[in-house]
Amino acid sequence: MEWIGAGSLLAWAWLLLGQGFFWRTDVRLPDRRDPERWPSVAVVVPARDEAAVLPDSLPSLLGQKYPGRAEVFLVDDGSTDGTGALARELAAARGGLPLTVSSPGEPGPGWTGKLWALRHGIALARERVGPEYLLLTDADIAHEPDSLRELVAAARSADLDLVSQMARLRVVTRWERLIVPAFVYFFGQLYPFRWVNRPGARTAAAAGGCVLLRREAAERAGIPEAIRHAVIDDVTLARAVKRSGRAGRRAEGGRIWLGLADRVASVRPYPRPADLWRMVSRSAYAQLRHQPLLLLGTVLGLALVYLVPPVALVVGAAGGGAAVAALGGAAWAVMCGTYLPMLRHYGQPWWTAPLLPFTALLYLLMTVDSAVQHHRGRGAAWKGRTYPKP
Repeated sequence: MEWIGAGSLLAWAWLLLGQGFFWRTDVRLPDRRDPERWPSVAVVVPARDEAAVLPDSLPSLLGQKYPGRAEVFLVDDGSTDGTGALARELAAARGGLPLTVSSPGEPGPGWTGKLWALRHGIALARERVGPEYLLLTDADIAHEPDSLRELVAAARSADLDLVSQMARLRVVTRWERLIVPAFVYFFGQLYPFRWVNRPGARTAAAAGGCVLLRREAAERAGIPEAIRHAVIDDVTLARAVKRSGRAGRRAEGGRIWLGLADRVASVRPYPRPADLWRMVSRSAYAQLRHQPLLLLGTVLGLALVYLVPPVALVVGAAGGGAAVAALGGAAWAVMCGTYLPMLRHYGQPWWTAPLLPFTALLYLLMTVDSAVQHHRGRGAAWKGRTYPKP
């Protein structure tokens, strides 16, 4: 048990200092200045059965205070709850940016539904606007009035091909407060923002709720056709953009940036544990490329990093030895310390940090459940669609 406890503590020492300082929450939009000319932007919103959240999100897009030309294209992806009609009503009542509502029909062979909707919306935007930038945002995402302006200014100032912000997710219910901050924390651990933002680095990721993409970069990377099969479309999109490169700088690839949002928030509620469970399990196994060995490594890694510290502390205190208790307690303390910045970001009390091992256990079970569903032949599922096993 001492060796296991020592391994856990060493793992936390590495995560604290060697994993891109993933635990820090100070990666926000880079320094920016207003461009001399504001480029045209098309806002593409894929929406499937989003009538419940649209009144809280769509008006924020239509109300953007953007100095250049901007239009909103909402793609009603086979909704059965009147999403398209509601969007038109909101636009008529609130005014603001021009809104086009269209429908792509059923996805073509090899396409996931959301990317099929994005393909349709991007094609329509190119025809109508010929935009220099595309803002890809989900139907549950609300934007502050200057959100688009700040995104474009950041992209122009730093010459970025892609700017993405991790929207502030809702934390109202007890389960949201337990699960959501950890979700963003784990995402940052997998894809440290500082590594993502480093030119030439291999790490690439984006947050699908808010992605500003240079149209030329999308064309170079073959977006969306090149990623049409993706279930985790945001990370796959970022990888495609980063691997593509402009003439004169092929070696470093496309320039992308990812950080936490100040002006972008999700309004989607997750009132029940089952809702949060589905949010994670629908794509967790896809994140592991449907590889059983990666699943096994993930389960063992989560156990060593998150479950061993409290177990070692309890076992050591119960007679297993002072060294075991000390190693477990030290690892647990480092774990809690790295989690505190995320808790502060979400306005949660510091004393909930020791609950992270329990939350990690839930994520472990969600990941295993995702693999079980996959091997039962159900594939990934979302919004009433089930995607076949790859």
